[in-house]
Formats: sequence, structure tokens, C-alpha cells
Amino acid sequence: MHAVVLGIGNTILTDEAAGVRAVEALELAFKMPAEVQLIDGGTSGMEMIEDLSNLDFLIVIDVVRTGAAAGTVVKISGDQIPVFFRSKLSPHQIGLPDVLASLELLDTMPKEIVVLGVEPISLELGMEMTPAIAETIPQLVEMAVAELVSRGYALEPLTAQVA
Repeated sequence: MHAVVLGIGNTILTDEAAGVRAVEALELAFKMPAEVQLIDGGTSGMEMIEDLSNLDFLIVIDVVRTGAAAGTVVKISGDQIPVFFRSKLSPHQIGLPDVLASLELLDTMPKEIVVLGVEPISLELGMEMTPAIAETIPQLVEMAVAELVSRGYALEPLTAQVA
């Protein structure tokens, strides 16, 4: 069973960096089994097709706009996924929906997709996330770990505490 945890976001737009920072934190905190790949997708688009083809499980970590209060952490899965990708909830959804549509046309769509996200406070130009969004990174990491473990992936902690 092959899985990918994909962190997407623009690291020069304050809270937009949350997905990338969560994948970085996950990489520092856990040794992944061979069948789990961590990808810093940045603002990538169609160049991700090969990495996302024929997966058993895809976790996307990103900032999302669902109408919840800023700083709210959300999980989108199951029947919510097609609805999520029809609405522009993430600033870089131009790339990911196109990639997923292409995967569907190629009949290489991931078998299961979960989106873990946080409502941004700021998407202004800046290298630092707002403190409230930065504080959600450990929670996003824990959620990703829980999703992987619940599907039988064995993660090995590298540190005593997720940073």
C-alpha cells in the first residue's frame, strides 16, 4: 500500500506556508516506512502527476477556506472530497484539481484522499506564519499521523515530542 503526504502552499505568503511546514515537521518527527512518501509540493501543479498516480492513500495538507473561523483545523474526506475540489477553498487549487482530474482521466486516481487543512488568518506577503496558524502545525502533524496509523502504516517517532 503506497501513500503520499503532500504539503502544499506558498512559503512567502504568511499562513499559506502551513501545508509545507506541516510536512517538514512530520519529516523531522517521524521516520516513514518505505511505502509512505512525504512531498513538499509547494505551489506545484501538473508536475505532480507521476508522484500522485496509483496511490492507495493521499493526504493533502493545506490552508483551506470553508467558512469556519480563522485558525480552525478541518478534515475533509469521503463524499466531501468532490465537493471540496469543485469549490475554490485553497489559494492554489488551480493546480491540484487539474492534477486530480488528469489522474482520473488516466485511471490512476488515488484510491482514498483526505485533506487536512487550517483556515488562514493572513495570506499577505511575509515569511512567517501568524502565531495562531503556526500553533496548529503540531495538530496537523498529529492528524496526519493518526490517518496513516489507522490505515496500518508503521511510523517510527524520531523525537519525544512533535515540534
